[in-house]
Amino acid sequence: MTNVIAHRGASASEMENTPAAFRRAVAMGADGIELDARRTRDGRLVVHHDPALADGTSIIDTNRVDLPAHICDLSAALDACLGAFVNLEIKNDPSEPDFDPSDDVADQVARLLTSRDEPMRWLVSSFRLETIDRVRQTMPASRTAWLVGDVPPDLDVSVVARGHDAVHPWVQTLTRDQILRCHGMGVAVNAWTCDDPVRIAELMSWGIDGICTNVPDVAIRVRSALANATGRAGDA
Repeated sequence: MTNVIAHRGASASEMENTPAAFRRAVAMGADGIELDARRTRDGRLVVHHDPALADGTSIIDTNRVDLPAHICDLSAALDACLGAFVNLEIKNDPSEPDFDPSDDVADQVARLLTSRDEPMRWLVSSFRLETIDRVRQTMPASRTAWLVGDVPPDLDVSVVARGHDAVHPWVQTLTRDQILRCHGMGVAVNAWTCDDPVRIAELMSWGIDGICTNVPDVAIRVRSALANATGRAGDA
């Protein structure tokens, strides 16, 4: 069965990356919730996709107390996701102002997740391979995934040999053959980000492991319809 992963929560229904969006996604029946973690000037982990606020102020240059009220601490976000697994993306892009080449941000996330003692509830991802390498080293009981545009041709070296569990490719370029190749190497595939029910149905029919979507309720309906159709075909 394909997991439905709510992108920044039920972000088509509530403000993205907020406890309300996470709780709504759980209520809709999402299997997992994707969210984004960054650090503030005073070293707090908060949930926000972009490196800067709407006025252009960088989060890394802002103390936690001075952030807008809708930006929540990572720990509060995890509480709001109760009932689903969490795909936590660590934002650590070299082109952004909060880039941390030491990957201390990965250590900080790992310490928080480890303290909650639910290792299999976490799926930690990043576009920076070194960042998830660090998570894999410090939190080996949890799952890790590399965020990519395309499935890498050297999957055996970049993912399998490093001990990562999944790749998260862009939905627009993903093919059935790529999914089969990943599965043949024991690597799960969770695509980002798909809201089109026709494409969702296609990916599910190909056996994809997870789909990140802004409309988890739509994806759940598609999954149910496919399951019902399969059941009817089996009874025929």
